[in-house]
Amino acid sequence: MTEAEKIIIRPIVSEKSYAQIDHNRYTFEVHPKAHKTMIAQAVEQLFDVKVVSVATAHVRSKPRRRGQTTGRSAAWKKAIVQLSPSDKIDFFEGR
Repeated sequence: MTEAEKIIIRPIVSEKSYAQIDHNRYTFEVHPKAHKTMIAQAVEQLFDVKVVSVATAHVRSKPRRRGQTTGRSAAWKKAIVQLSPSDKIDFFEGR
């Protein structure tokens, strides 16, 4: 597993993330300690595209219940990556 594959964990598939694809923005779950420069380099290396900007956000855990058992979901970090207008990631285009 390369360093880039450790930084980019998985793509986020949701209605909101698919709506942003029209604006050349792609959403990924990333390693919690990864910073914007690391994320941009990893996306460029994995998908052979040019990254214009990266926005990151920490997604907080939410309370969950299953019967009488209570707990919390895991907190995670997401990154919204803006690509140059000429680039796209075909991985997401299968909609």
